[in-house]
Amino acid sequence: MTDKTSSGPLAGIKVLELGTLIAGPFCSRILAEFGAEVIKIESPDGGDPIRQWRVLKDGTSLWWSVQSRNKKSVTVNMKEPRGQEIARRLALDADIIIENYRPGVLEKWGVGYDDLKKINPATIMVRLSGYGQSGPMKDLPGFGAIAESMGGMRYVSGHPDRPPVRIGISIGDSLAALHGVIGAMMALRHRDVTGGRWNGKAGTECVAGQGQMVDVALYEAVFNMMESLVPEYDYAGVVRERTGGSLPGIVPSNTYTTKDGENIVIAGNGDAIFKRLMLAMGRDDMANDPQLARNDGRVPRTAEIDGAIQAWCDTQTIDSALSILKAADVPVGKIYSVRDMLSDPQFLARRMFEQHAFGDGSPIKLPAITPKLSETPGETKWLGPALGEHTSEVLRGLGYDDQHIAQLRHDHVI
Repeated sequence: MTDKTSSGPLAGIKVLELGTLIAGPFCSRILAEFGAEVIKIESPDGGDPIRQWRVLKDGTSLWWSVQSRNKKSVTVNMKEPRGQEIARRLALDADIIIENYRPGVLEKWGVGYDDLKKINPATIMVRLSGYGQSGPMKDLPGFGAIAESMGGMRYVSGHPDRPPVRIGISIGDSLAALHGVIGAMMALRHRDVTGGRWNGKAGTECVAGQGQMVDVALYEAVFNMMESLVPEYDYAGVVRERTGGSLPGIVPSNTYTTKDGENIVIAGNGDAIFKRLMLAMGRDDMANDPQLARNDGRVPRTAEIDGAIQAWCDTQTIDSALSILKAADVPVGKIYSVRDMLSDPQFLARRMFEQHAFGDGSPIKLPAITPKLSETPGETKWLGPALGEHTSEVLRGLGYDDQHIAQLRHDHVI
């Protein structure tokens, strides 16, 4: 297993994960997929709760096999001083620390950013929390659902005559995780150009680069996705509202239903594309209407255009609609379920699924790793580990002998 961690663009980078559930673990998962050695600290009392979320196999979540692939699981009781010492030693040996506790928790345990920076000026800590490390709300519990609401996404999601809806995945947490990865890579670059990794020695012998804290608030990660929301309101007083399956102010781009009950997305909002779409539908009148030649002319007639497209879809099966519109070079797509994905030629050609096996030999498909790097692609080296699977291995790497490890186990520190 140690040899397997030496490949990928992040080979040689050590990451310590202090956190549970989605935002922090997804952030470190991406780093692990591209070669970083990720050590995940879990509570000896059951570990990360995501181990029991959704569909289970032998008591462990199938999600766990993806979310923690390539990670090493170390069980440590962080409420015990000897456990905090283990975490501190791991943190000082890490290039990047990723955590998603409430602000102040790590400081209480003596492994906060300021605590570590005093010893290791090259410390990079990615902190993911609901509201960030400052401000009047920083101490409140923050979940992805709240971030999606506060950051603006929920307000514009759904139909105008109904309450806002949520996207069917933990999008707020995942967006925060991606921002965490981006911040970590920028901080790592800065550290390296200002001196490099800390060599563990104090005083003048320490030639360390400049580390920093990457402060990711979940609501701000969502807010960062909200396009022109702020200037539209500030300059024109426009509050973007829910518009169902369409894109506001961009016409036509909507979801329609074919006669066999399938849902299809048609994006004919480019001026030339709109004309091709209307001609393909047999609506030469709309294709040649000068008012509809540009998007600003189409917006006031959105309902008319959507009605014409839906009327055409009422006469087509999903297959015939896709065939006609693709031939006309109109952006179009069926709304896929996971069943559709697993048999789709594009997914298969891009090798978007990986076949693996659990320890008992039973097969399991996982999503392949993205993005695709031409020279140093990501790789699944092993599935999410058993709780504490790597505790002894990692502690030996810190200099703990077997007798010391046995004592820590006896005392329920690990």
